[in-house]
Amino acid sequence: MKIVVLDGYTTDVGKLSWSDLEALGELSYYERTAPDQVLERAKDAEILIVNKVVLTRDTLSRLNKLKYIGLLSTGFNVVDTDYAKSRGIPVCNVPDYSTKSVAQLSVALLLEIAMGVGAHGKSVRDGQWCGQKDFCYQLQNVVELDGKTLGLIGYGAIAKEVALICSALGMKVVAYRRTHFTDGVAKRVDLEELYRLSDVVSMHCPLNGQSSKMIDGEAISRMKDGVIIINTARGGVVDEDAIRLALDSGKIGAYGADVLSCEPPSRDNPLLSAPRCYVTPHIGWASEEARKRLMSAVVDNVKAFLSGRIKNCVY
Repeated sequence: MKIVVLDGYTTDVGKLSWSDLEALGELSYYERTAPDQVLERAKDAEILIVNKVVLTRDTLSRLNKLKYIGLLSTGFNVVDTDYAKSRGIPVCNVPDYSTKSVAQLSVALLLEIAMGVGAHGKSVRDGQWCGQKDFCYQLQNVVELDGKTLGLIGYGAIAKEVALICSALGMKVVAYRRTHFTDGVAKRVDLEELYRLSDVVSMHCPLNGQSSKMIDGEAISRMKDGVIIINTARGGVVDEDAIRLALDSGKIGAYGADVLSCEPPSRDNPLLSAPRCYVTPHIGWASEEARKRLMSAVVDNVKAFLSGRIKNCVY
């Protein structure tokens, strides 16, 4: 079985081994693959493993030997799943491998916004504490989260972890999800109520037709003045121009994100120079522990396929 990994570097970062996958077939591994290299590298693939390489209908239609697509991710918007399904090609992802890590980063962004640990620490290293008239100083308003309301948009595994952590910090938690849930941690509310109640809005929904740019100017206008927005879902679930305008006006108190609409971003992305904007380079999933779980699960998915079972198919 011919197995091709098109963009493995962000998963292994040159340290983790693909030997378990190599044991399942003839493996061709590429650290990165540009769009114009996909067809040549994947033309003989029966099993194709990708992370962020886009597999369009046109591309898939030319891969005549392809039998299986494995994702090095939970999200699957890089693949035309409708076309894959019409061809009988399973598209299998890895759910929940990074739940703890992404939840940890979501809260880290919130805590950085609330306390300014990074900025204050840098100012001390730069010598700004030395010679101060008082024993302490603040570069920003420091916020106590106890008693504040956290609104979660989407309530899957990651959001539930965030809810548990923030509850321990004394926050009240509400959540919006289309399907019913009760878990004793978050109170289910509709979007209108979530916008009205929340001091912090945290995004945890997949990117699809319904969620694309759902946080736009109109949605922001219905939120509290000074609201904090956290996005560790996908960059496309917010309108980045609207976020920038609301940061400039002060309607949004701060925006923390691990994702942008285009990654890596262009230098003119409106959020890169926005005030009170905290952006990390899509690292929430990338702890070594999470990446090891990811690679193990990808191998398990392929083993299941080879044995005649389909595991974690996304359609």
